[in-house]
Amino acid sequence: MHLVNYRVADGVAVGVRTAGAVVDLAAALRHAGMDDAPASGMRTLLAGGPDVLAGAADAAAGAARDGVGVVVDPVLAAPLLDPPRIFAIGRNYAEHAKEGGAEVGEYPMIFFKPSTCIVGDGEPVQIPPTTEKVDWEAELAVVIGTGGKYIAETDALRHVAAYTVSNDVTARDWQRRTSQFDAGKMFDTFLPMGPALVTADEIPDPQALAISTTVNGRTMQDGSTADMVFTVAALVSYVSHGVRLLPGDVILSGTPAGVGYARPTPIFLHPGDEMTVTIEGIGALTNPVVAER
Repeated sequence: MHLVNYRVADGVAVGVRTAGAVVDLAAALRHAGMDDAPASGMRTLLAGGPDVLAGAADAAAGAARDGVGVVVDPVLAAPLLDPPRIFAIGRNYAEHAKEGGAEVGEYPMIFFKPSTCIVGDGEPVQIPPTTEKVDWEAELAVVIGTGGKYIAETDALRHVAAYTVSNDVTARDWQRRTSQFDAGKMFDTFLPMGPALVTADEIPDPQALAISTTVNGRTMQDGSTADMVFTVAALVSYVSHGVRLLPGDVILSGTPAGVGYARPTPIFLHPGDEMTVTIEGIGALTNPVVAER
């Protein structure tokens, strides 16, 4: 199931993207004679667990078949706007660590991005006047459904509700000012996500997905999640041994080689550029680059 947020007069509503259409989930649940409470927000839906998600998928399929709740020309927002936390993982692909002159660590490197970074597919990434070295990072985003603490690696994927495409946009000059990455990662609009959350049942192996980035049509990153140092399951387990994971938490699982700053002649983003991150089985996320308004 592909879950989306689409814009309505007073905010966003949860929809299910089917072949050629978006169906309003609340309308679909009511059409199926079900409680529409899970459709009150994406985090509420995810917290309902696999049974609620399965019921939502069935209701959406029925509504689409009957022409109920179909949204005409939906304008999508990011599929998750208010995650409790965004845990980002650094240097989780060996070749990316190598291109930056760094070693892979014994443990996952964790830093954070605020939710104010989030924008959706098609929305602009805004470059502020305080940085001149803005870079791209294609990443598989892991969205937690069932929370928990001290999760065993063998059970970790059961706690994942969905995956989506993300781009950990980074101001390299700010990132290099101190030993902490967060400053270069925190800018408004520096986390495109979307277009949809693809539920975990459609991604049986998150370690077998092609992942790429193009900038202005030129391929910059071309890798596979098979090359992660720490698997998705290992990351979910590791983070849960430090904090209790909550429904809607996001783990950004790292980026493959091919970022701009590490090239023989560094390449950085400028207004007028366009980035597309694509992950096999999940989708393509495209964002124009503009000067901060």
